[in-house]
Amino acid sequence: MDRFDAMRLFVRLVERQSFTAAAADLGIPRSTASEVLRGLESRLGARLLDRTTRHVTPTLDGEDYYRRCVAILAEVEEAETAMRDARPRGLLRIDAHPLLTRTFILPHLPAFLARYPQLDLQIGQGDRLVDLVREGIDCVIRSGEPEDSGMILRRLGTIAEITVASPAYLASHGVPMAPDTLDGHQMVAFVSSRTGDVLPLEFSVAGALHHVVLPSRVRVNNSDTMADLARLGFGLAQAPRYRFADDLASGALVEVLADYPPSPTPLSALYLQNRQPALRLRVFLDWISGIFAEAKL
Repeated sequence: MDRFDAMRLFVRLVERQSFTAAAADLGIPRSTASEVLRGLESRLGARLLDRTTRHVTPTLDGEDYYRRCVAILAEVEEAETAMRDARPRGLLRIDAHPLLTRTFILPHLPAFLARYPQLDLQIGQGDRLVDLVREGIDCVIRSGEPEDSGMILRRLGTIAEITVASPAYLASHGVPMAPDTLDGHQMVAFVSSRTGDVLPLEFSVAGALHHVVLPSRVRVNNSDTMADLARLGFGLAQAPRYRFADDLASGALVEVLADYPPSPTPLSALYLQNRQPALRLRVFLDWISGIFAEAKL
């Protein structure tokens, strides 16, 4: 294993915090990974990793060497890509919400991969918070305002949010005409995965945002389940318009309080700031930005 390969292994060890996971990522035996690290530490004359029975963490020297390796390997990849006619290649790992993926990304994916035949894509899907470093993910697409200062943000657009309820619920509780007429109403409570708190309903009234928390029988932290509960008549729910498009068309849900919409939600792509983005990530970001620029969000 040459020096660049040893650097790649060390970077994966730091990011995955596991010899087993890093070795699997690179397709080498765990014993080889251990041997290469010992040789690397011997050549540098410094201990790079602290080892426990569960995981490995970089020492201070290891953290410094990791940052230098990341920068060097990015330059190497750029140089090699330039010599290969600047064609993106390799595996790109992204993570996005399942419905957003199905609605906006998958319909355009065949054309994207046909344009870049040497590029492969791994798509993770979920609402949960993702650790890009430990999970080896290149980019996440998320709605809302991110709080992680260790990420670079590329804004993709804003998503229109609406308030809905089922016809059966409205027949039982009445159709609200304004946010101040919500006495006696209920909501499908959505619990933030970030804070653990119930997110209030939000309404724009005369240019100001008003927040309301209504009684709820069920609390959930999954947006698909929230939509299911709204269809079952458990109360008012708020989410992006595209999420409810089929339900609105079929009549399973009805938009209410349309004159008092929630504020639109920003949609962003995020990736690590301590890395020069590889060409495969840059072409993906340009492509996905174009998709959302033309989409009806």
